Amino acid sequence: MNCIDSITKYVTAHLFVDKRTKKKCIEFLSQIKTTCYNQILVKYYIKKYGKSKKRKLITFVCDGFENYKSAWRKLFYRVSKLQFGVPIACKRYKLKHNNNAIERYNGKIKDRLNAMRGEFKSFEKATHFMNLQHIIHNFVNPHQELKGKTPAEKAEIKLNLGRNKLLELIKHIAQNLT
Repeated sequence: MNCIDSITKYVTAHLFVDKRTKKKCIEFLSQIKTTCYNQILVKYYIKKYGKSKKRKLITFVCDGFENYKSAWRKLFYRVSKLQFGVPIACKRYKLKHNNNAIERYNGKIKDRLNAMRGEFKSFEKATHFMNLQHIIHNFVNPHQELKGKTPAEKAEIKLNLGRNKLLELIKHIAQNLT
């Protein structure tokens, strides 16, 4: 499960699961709540007294999987909106929001996993690989739609990583651990 900000393409949350149960969906959306809830609340309080149909709250977009809807109701019901059941061909249905960014990200991950041909010996190793993919996406690989910036740079996360971003990121983390 992955969550991507549609503007910055930053992966705000990810959870590698074998089944998308309601409990796992709540765990996944809880990651978003931990990292982004203050920003969601700021937007909510600014727009709180507008007409409910015209308020421009943070909008979550997901496919038609019912457990996402249940988890969203539990964690974000009052402070955000949910665009539920968004098909991939959303322009055909004249929908404002789409899930193209997440579908593209998931496709890249599937391509990478297919190239590795099941090299993971355990679920734990696959989880570590997915965590690394998330970090590389956010901090290392530039994004064409962002004009050569990484999602972290677009989100104004300033780490000054230089040319060899992955090595510099490892050094940065190592300094903060000691």
